[in-house]
Amino acid sequence: MARNVEIKARVADLAEVEVHARRIATEGPTDIAQDDTFFTCTNGRLKLREFSSTQGQLIFYSRPDEGGPKVSDYWITDTHSPAVLRETLAKALGIVGRVRKQRRLYLLDRTRIHLDDVEGLGSFVELEVVLRDDESPAQGAETARQVMKSLGIAESQLVQGAYVDLEKRS
Repeated sequence: MARNVEIKARVADLAEVEVHARRIATEGPTDIAQDDTFFTCTNGRLKLREFSSTQGQLIFYSRPDEGGPKVSDYWITDTHSPAVLRETLAKALGIVGRVRKQRRLYLLDRTRIHLDDVEGLGSFVELEVVLRDDESPAQGAETARQVMKSLGIAESQLVQGAYVDLEKRS
């Protein structure tokens, strides 16, 4: 199991945030097209992330649905047959929703900075601070807040839930 602290914020102008991301990043950018299918799951969330017809990841994660920095425990399994796996899981569990996005990834040490253009929802920034084994969630939350400040993101811009939840509300 891996752990990180996450925040998600709605932004009006990704280009403006990207100016700051470029300034502070240690790596990037990397552009990634993602097609996420969420499945019925009573304990956390289960999604299949498809990058291409031959590359995907099955991701299970558990995190509270609240605004602000939050801890997420997650497990990732790679697949080379995402379409077949999606069909199998859809028949077995049922599909909750699907989210397609264009993601631009920057890295700042152990923080992943995601600049997301989400189909039907708009522009978002997602931060994931990967926690070390000996690190507390509070330390990760403090790092997330520092990166938020560097990117010009205010607490009032934070949103709760996954993109699939926001999609259902819109």
